[in-house]
Amino acid sequence: MNLRIPGPIPVPDDILQILSRQMINHRGPEFKELLYRVTERLKTVFATENDMFILSSSGTGGMEAAISNTLSVGDKVICASIGSFGNRFGEIAKRFGANVEMVNFEPGTSINIEVLEQALNDHKNVKAVLVTHNETNTGVTNNLKQVAKIVKKDPSRLLLVDGISSVCSIPLQTDEWECDVVVSASQKGWMLPPGLAFISFSPLAWKFNSVSDMPRFYFDLIQYKSYYEKGQPPWTPALSIIFALDKALEQIIDEGMENVYSRHSSIANQVRNGIKAIGLSLFPDISVASNTVTAVKSPDGLDADILRKQVQQDHDVVLAGGYGPQQGKIFRIGHLGYVKPKEIDETIDAINLTLKNV
Repeated sequence: MNLRIPGPIPVPDDILQILSRQMINHRGPEFKELLYRVTERLKTVFATENDMFILSSSGTGGMEAAISNTLSVGDKVICASIGSFGNRFGEIAKRFGANVEMVNFEPGTSINIEVLEQALNDHKNVKAVLVTHNETNTGVTNNLKQVAKIVKKDPSRLLLVDGISSVCSIPLQTDEWECDVVVSASQKGWMLPPGLAFISFSPLAWKFNSVSDMPRFYFDLIQYKSYYEKGQPPWTPALSIIFALDKALEQIIDEGMENVYSRHSSIANQVRNGIKAIGLSLFPDISVASNTVTAVKSPDGLDADILRKQVQQDHDVVLAGGYGPQQGKIFRIGHLGYVKPKEIDETIDAINLTLKNV
């Protein structure tokens, strides 16, 4: 099977083998050494000196932790959203009691910096801005560096970033861009199964944490920080995936982050060129197109979900569909993690052959 969705992704064989390792004591010295090693390597990938924690959860759990560990009930928050996952970030904040102002942009476009700046000027006492760096629903990457520059015109304002499908695949300079909290997840560019979320936490985030009144228990980062000092997790961790994380990070660091980013860019260009060659169009403008997932318009009169089903049935290639208003109108090709050019060629060929027969 050629799994071409934006997560979970195919896991390389050598990393799969690590998952079969026998368990160890997560309160013992072997785990302490492992925890400290992978945490420092995660900081390298995140480009940060901030605190870093590993949560046993999906990326959504990391988003929840970002909210509940920094904000208080009633805090004014702006959520700049370009799609379903941006909307989810805002919804989490609402559920926990924040006063959320949604600033929505048309699906297939990126955040308009001028509109965001105007929203920040119009709404006083904004405590935090929520942004999804890479919106997999529409195949768009926001210019997070520009967003951060606008948000941090007020240095007391928090910037909370959903980097779930961007960190380790698309450049994100956590410290340089003053991102206070950044979340990612194992099933994306990290070449791992689902089950881990990673979250960086800045000194300003800790300042907010000290007065935050939102409820939390499992995702209480004070507990994570306290236990980290002892070389332990507060709760039983997903040990097998952490073993695999150690191996994956070794490979990522050895390859070098610039090479990792270049590899993702090259594969993304191969996908986009292939889509164009068979007469299809991207959903977003190429200037904002993601290097981890490509959203493609289905031909007029053809339901994208029917096309996807046929591609899988005939060629064993699994594509992702669209969400919400885009359902049935677009399909998505995931290409994050370690992807071979041959896999992309097979994907494009499968789509092309199916189009000729539906």
